[in-house]
Amino acid sequence: MQTTFSPAQLADPAVAESEGIIRKCVHCGFCTATCPTYVTLGNELDSPRGRIYLIKDMLENDRPADAKVVKHIDRCLSCLACMTTCPSGVNYMHLVDHARAHIENTYERPFVDRMIRLVLAKTLPFPRRFRASLALARLARPLAPLFDAVTPLKPLAAMLRLAPARLPAASERGAAPAAAAAPALRGPATGRAPRVAILSGCAQSVLDPGINQATTRLLARLGIAVAPTPGEGCCGALVHHLGREDEALDFARRNVDAWMRVAEDGGLDAILVTTSGCGTTIKDYGHMLRLDPAYAAKAAAVSALAKDVTEYLAGLDLPAPVNATGLTLAYHSACSMQHGQKIIKAPKILLAQAGFVVRDVPEGHLCCGSAGTYNILQPEIAATLRDRKVANIARTGAQAIATGNIGCMTQIGSGTAAPILHTVALLDWAYGGERPAALAGIEPVVPAIAAE
Repeated sequence: MQTTFSPAQLADPAVAESEGIIRKCVHCGFCTATCPTYVTLGNELDSPRGRIYLIKDMLENDRPADAKVVKHIDRCLSCLACMTTCPSGVNYMHLVDHARAHIENTYERPFVDRMIRLVLAKTLPFPRRFRASLALARLARPLAPLFDAVTPLKPLAAMLRLAPARLPAASERGAAPAAAAAPALRGPATGRAPRVAILSGCAQSVLDPGINQATTRLLARLGIAVAPTPGEGCCGALVHHLGREDEALDFARRNVDAWMRVAEDGGLDAILVTTSGCGTTIKDYGHMLRLDPAYAAKAAAVSALAKDVTEYLAGLDLPAPVNATGLTLAYHSACSMQHGQKIIKAPKILLAQAGFVVRDVPEGHLCCGSAGTYNILQPEIAATLRDRKVANIARTGAQAIATGNIGCMTQIGSGTAAPILHTVALLDWAYGGERPAALAGIEPVVPAIAAE
């Protein structure tokens, strides 16, 4: 795509990068076939190609964002299916991130919209605040129909409906129970037992702390040490996708500092991430902090160490499963997993090796509508995508759903009664852990369809 940015504009590194991305787009339209919002709404401006035109026009003319641009950029899920499809290598992720930061800096949103986004930015990344807000949301849930009747307040209604009926009790939020460890493995390069860190993060630590507990138990059985990482927290993805770039970079710097301290004090073989949405962002820290001379090299090192938990486990020589599983699972590949990190086969192979029957979900490339805060800020589109995803999952005939992202678990779980579990919780069971409570009473059946 031809551009006409001036030399003065291109002196800005962010603009120069976006210009290079825009120029790669040949407007072939392949992205429209896999874009969830275009498939749902049929509007060219709600496709990646259409949004690229809008972003180009806004940046090239060096003007503030307007309501039209904001409407269509806000509707983008950042699912990155377009990047998987694009034959030209257009890095839409970095382009839309720049556009969101430009919107945040140049456009004054309506008051209610500003306040809702502020609440999300100052609540979700902080576990104590998030837990308190969920308690309030459960009490206020009867007000959801009233909020639904007023268009600007629809996000509040969505927020109330997404609040879980129950949060883990204090006793369930502690450290993972000790697990009998196998003889310590030896890393070929270091000669010592492998040592990893696990992102504790923000929302997942409140909604389902059992995910990281299952990870810790499983790793202990494999002889892999988990290093504590004081000072680590939210990865920054939530505020990053709200366009609050300075806050996102502050979160990134804090985590880089925390993990580098651990790496310098005893070594670190990997930073394991059990929320794939966070993994996509952490693997991008090197890019996010590339212009910060104090952090560029350290952030790149952290990005190189970051691995999804299934990506890491797939590189190990796992023993034979301990428990017979045999359940039929629909594997939902989160967008941040398959499109953001290009991890497609590893989780399914791990589950199959653990004794599960794994089935792919039809239209698996389409987003479930979670996308961080999208299911709050764009509730109607998100609900349409969720219902489409749930219907496709039902077509598999599976007994339960496996996935690797807490946002997807919450979103899909709001539309189905089928048990939905994190992949690592299922692997923990297979390799000696307790059967997940969500699977109580569910026994294997003779599969009607051949396993994938």
